[in-house]
Amino acid sequence: MKSSPAFTMIELVFVIVVIGILASIAIPRFAATRDDAEIAKAKATVGAIRTSLATERQLRTLRGDFTAITSLSNNASAGVVFQDFSDSGRSVLEGPVLACEGGRRGCWVDSGNQTYTYRMPGSNNNVVFTLQNGQFNCDLADADCQLLTR
Repeated sequence: MKSSPAFTMIELVFVIVVIGILASIAIPRFAATRDDAEIAKAKATVGAIRTSLATERQLRTLRGDFTAITSLSNNASAGVVFQDFSDSGRSVLEGPVLACEGGRRGCWVDSGNQTYTYRMPGSNNNVVFTLQNGQFNCDLADADCQLLTR
């Protein structure tokens, strides 16, 4: 009489061990991928703000208005960090950049006096950006600043 093919206990244990090894490799990689995505989003936000500032300067120059861009306003009631150029009312960005809530990381905080703080994901580090002379910059000596601006 021919028996039907079946897995032995050793084969099942071997498969479970292999799945466990694969999971132990994959799970940390997925966690790092989320942090990388948050940093890429912050880099895109910094680039968009800088482009928006340059565009606003060019629009003002074309109109013969040489006033400096002195501030970006927010909409604190909606939890939005970068709303518009407060002296012209034109939007800084097309979509809202939501403010951090509580101890969340990977998000922006309006720290006042045209200072904006990005809370780095995966660490307790913060990167401080300031709007000075119409430019949106951070301290390039800081490694996290370099990560977000290059």
